[in-house]
Amino acid sequence: MKSSDLASSSATAFEKRKLQAGRPKRGPIRLLASDIDGTLLNPQFQISEDDLAALRRAHAAGIEIVLVTGRRHTFALPIAQQLGFDLWLISSNGAVTRSLSGETFHRDLMPKEICRELCGAMQEFRGNTVLTFDKEVKGALVLEHLDDLNTSIRRWIEKNMAFIEFVVPIEDALTEDPIQAMFCGSMARMSEALRTLQACGMDNRVTVLRTEYPARDLFMIDVLNAGCSKGHAVKRWAEQRGFRREEVMAIGDNHNDVEMLEFAGHPVIMGNACEELRGRGWNVTLGNDRCGVAAALAEVIDA
Repeated sequence: MKSSDLASSSATAFEKRKLQAGRPKRGPIRLLASDIDGTLLNPQFQISEDDLAALRRAHAAGIEIVLVTGRRHTFALPIAQQLGFDLWLISSNGAVTRSLSGETFHRDLMPKEICRELCGAMQEFRGNTVLTFDKEVKGALVLEHLDDLNTSIRRWIEKNMAFIEFVVPIEDALTEDPIQAMFCGSMARMSEALRTLQACGMDNRVTVLRTEYPARDLFMIDVLNAGCSKGHAVKRWAEQRGFRREEVMAIGDNHNDVEMLEFAGHPVIMGNACEELRGRGWNVTLGNDRCGVAAALAEVIDA
């Protein structure tokens, strides 16, 4: 048996042993907030069967599931629909909270004037810039060109091409408030962009979140409205649903999950989590290649 097969078999046995009855333990988790990329999705960008089964058992046991992602709502929707039950999506790193059917609970948009100032300050990186708007037609994503993005996020571009509009200069697209601005590129290029962003004096007017995949040489910087994050959105949703923070479990793997993990009473990081998360003393589950979400849920469901 291959080592990867052995790991999968072990995770499956663990999940089955712990989840078979599907009954919450004392002091149960009432809300699970799970990241998508690097967490729920395995390295093949799919939901593993064991993770899918675990989420369905948790839902049947009365735990509410909310997916919390840096993806925009439409790009996350096919992932959420695979779960097979109704749930809410917190997308664009907390900027939009919306149901699968399209009902909106909350939006936190960036004022277009601030975004225009941001684009000017980041002039050197406009080839790495993507603006996101809350619409489901061409123009939901705006770029000046693809020259600096094709090598970094080719798969994303292919899947989102129907929504991409090219506008030069990109500021001309700011006829309405955007959800966010994203700067995307190699680790080296975006490290430079982050330094430029930190020096432009906009800290108190925007939220800057980063997502890094060093093995893929991919670094994304998301700039949102001040006070907007996954953590703020999960807190808002938990309060709306009447859940105390000690009843909330959050699972994540990257820098943009920090605020969500800090809010949750039961923070769990993936075995493949970045080093910054590993140094915070949070519980560590298996990696996304070994059904880490199922293993984390096994800790809160009785056998």
